[in-house]
Amino acid sequence: MKAIIFDFDGTLANTLPICYYAFQNVFKEFDNKDLSSEEIRAMFGPSETGIIRENLINSNTEQAIEMYYKKYLENHSNLVKHNVEIDDMIKHLNDNGIKIGIVTGKARRSLDISLKALQMDQLFDVIITGDDVSNPKPHPEGILKALSLLSVRNNEAMYVGDSDADIQAGIEANVHTVGVRWLQDYQASEFNIKPNSLFNSVNHFINFLNIGSHHEL
Repeated sequence: MKAIIFDFDGTLANTLPICYYAFQNVFKEFDNKDLSSEEIRAMFGPSETGIIRENLINSNTEQAIEMYYKKYLENHSNLVKHNVEIDDMIKHLNDNGIKIGIVTGKARRSLDISLKALQMDQLFDVIITGDDVSNPKPHPEGILKALSLLSVRNNEAMYVGDSDADIQAGIEANVHTVGVRWLQDYQASEFNIKPNSLFNSVNHFINFLNIGSHHEL
């Protein structure tokens, strides 16, 4: 394996609570709707701006988008905590010369807020956000773009995510797919699309990677 590409929300950071919180505020303020986290999760796919543009009834979409980012930023430190295991995993991969990337449906602006808050903003070799693709996951466009920028072939890479859309995108990009449920909040309690590998712990994944490298020696 030369490259490992990760989804972000629910995979590299437990950001789902801040996403739900910011969306709930926006839909309450602009449409006077009380949405559950399940109802919000059902809208996932496009970037946050896409979700608001597609689902908000109120015509003040630009104001709603600004409010989303305001709420996302101001409560980030309360709702999103550092994860030492994830930090150690990224350091371990970097130390072993494995290229690492992010392919996320998030908008660049909210991803930047999260990466900066979690001090992860200098760690990745490539970052593809929902703003950088025409077709969001489960379409493989983002993963294929990342592979191209990393100059890595699909049989040298894996895609790691917590939702069916992640696994589907990885399958279509013809990379090794890894389903994870290692954070407190993740999107798929059960994967309807079977990943090549499944992990409930970061350390098991790291051990798996080490075993993989031993096989290749």
